[in-house]
Amino acid sequence: MDSFPFWAQILALIILLLFSAFFSIAETAMMALSRLRLRHLVREGSRAARLAEALLGRTDRLLGVILLGNNLVNNVLATLVTALAIYYFGQSEWVLAVAAGSLTFAILVFAEITPKVIGATYPERIALPASFVLAALLKLATPFVWFVNLFVSAVLWALRIPRRDSADATQLTPQELRTIVLEGGNFIPSKHRSILLNLFDLEQLTVDDVMTPRARVEALDISQPPEAIGRQLMTCYHNKLPVFDGDIARMLGVLHVRKLLPLLGQQALTSEQVRERVVPPYYIPTGTPLLQQLQMFQDNRQRVGMVVDEYGDVRGLVTLEDIIEEIVGEFTTQAPGLGTAALQWAEDGQVVVDGSVSLRKLNRRLRVAFPSHGPRTLNGLLLERLQEIPEGACCVRFDDCVVEIMQTDEQAVRSARLIRANSDADGLRGKD
Repeated sequence: MDSFPFWAQILALIILLLFSAFFSIAETAMMALSRLRLRHLVREGSRAARLAEALLGRTDRLLGVILLGNNLVNNVLATLVTALAIYYFGQSEWVLAVAAGSLTFAILVFAEITPKVIGATYPERIALPASFVLAALLKLATPFVWFVNLFVSAVLWALRIPRRDSADATQLTPQELRTIVLEGGNFIPSKHRSILLNLFDLEQLTVDDVMTPRARVEALDISQPPEAIGRQLMTCYHNKLPVFDGDIARMLGVLHVRKLLPLLGQQALTSEQVRERVVPPYYIPTGTPLLQQLQMFQDNRQRVGMVVDEYGDVRGLVTLEDIIEEIVGEFTTQAPGLGTAALQWAEDGQVVVDGSVSLRKLNRRLRVAFPSHGPRTLNGLLLERLQEIPEGACCVRFDDCVVEIMQTDEQAVRSARLIRANSDADGLRGKD
């Protein structure tokens, strides 16, 4: 010790503490570095990002060189402090105890906790420059790291713990992607965020969730008199109409109404003229996933499809616009009486709706929480809850609103009034 001045001994201790702090801060920063952000920087051509990605591709080698260097520095530091304590204060138990305690405190504060907190707070600023140093150290210590990892691999094999590839570890599930979109509210415009969330929901929906039920499909019956056919074509709201003969189960196809407009003012239309302009129907099996059907519409160059069940009976109609509106929201003009423009709470907290309206549409437009895992329409939900078709007016209470049944027939609930739970519902007869 006489050959080294006191200031050189203190400087050596400080340098060793800094080395230990470097390995601690580098380890935390590399592990906390966002893999998605790292890949973005790699695509932009960042050399440091490419180096960091290569290091993280083999975490066993990266951790090996970091821990090897950290333990080596800490051991040298402990040996040096012990030697200095004995040299200056003598070899006694209390001297060694004070030296060990002081060294432990210094390592915890200056080489472990503080560097790791900084590394976790600023991972990108630290990990990218540190990757150059770690890559150089890894080249120098490759034989030692390889030797140590032989024993690590043996222990992992004995414990039946498989190694995970770094690429697999960064793959995100749809639920994780959904959380990222929700948490990115400050960076993603609200409309864009809504579209992305709708895309995630699209995987859980089928054509049954968005189809127009058979009872509400506007279709053309060519068995009608020619005058009735012409009158319906002149007053129909849709550009494309399903065409059937007597019964909607005998579907002939889909008619593009514009093809018949030049003939409407000249003479009465005949069923043969309509048949000539009808294109074959496009059938969709019930239960088809909505995302798959969107792809099928694109591949088959179709815009309208008839949903049929396992027996071939028509259940309803689905259009390309129905699926697109599930992604971007409603944007097309709806037919009178069938749209959702009136689906908004009045000032008194009430709204009258059709019994065939879908629960998804009510939940989306009125911000209610009707269960959507069972029946898909309000009529279906009420019949499931009541277990019968009510003969007169009655009420059903749900969590956030009361549904007052207004009009029924022998088959279904035709109309109902929704009343907010926080509005005045006194005098209503409820049935749970």
